[in-house]
Amino acid sequence: MDPILELSTGRLRLRQWVAADREPFAAMNSDPAVMRYFASVSSREASERTLDTWQAEIGQRGWSNWAVELAQGKEFIGFVGLTMPWRVLPFTPCVEIGWRLAKAHWGHGYATEAAKRVLVAGFAQIGLQEIVSFTSLVNTLYKITREQWRRLVSL
Repeated sequence: MDPILELSTGRLRLRQWVAADREPFAAMNSDPAVMRYFASVSSREASERTLDTWQAEIGQRGWSNWAVELAQGKEFIGFVGLTMPWRVLPFTPCVEIGWRLAKAHWGHGYATEAAKRVLVAGFAQIGLQEIVSFTSLVNTLYKITREQWRRLVSL
């Protein structure tokens, strides 16, 4: 078993899941705005199964999707992390970076901040060779310039 990673940034802490996360995680997954680009909102039972899986993955290999909390106040705001998709896709097997934040925490740069930290951990600490990200075709397209990309990867 690999050591369990917990990560932090200036404003956030990415940590193992605790029992108190289950209710806000289920609420986030049942919010139609948060789940807009998914097939449906998630039931409480589906959210519970997801957390059980991620906790087991963290216990086995030291990483998966981490609970994200604000460093100040320790409020749960969502998740960011790395997983191996179970679905068969044209590019699997792979390790995917993903995130989901409660709507109240959108627009503050938290997902970007946490994802940058996870990318560093994925390559530098875990030793991954590649990390992918994907979304549904109907999701909003964002363009990034070469200069923005250089700033992003210069962490």
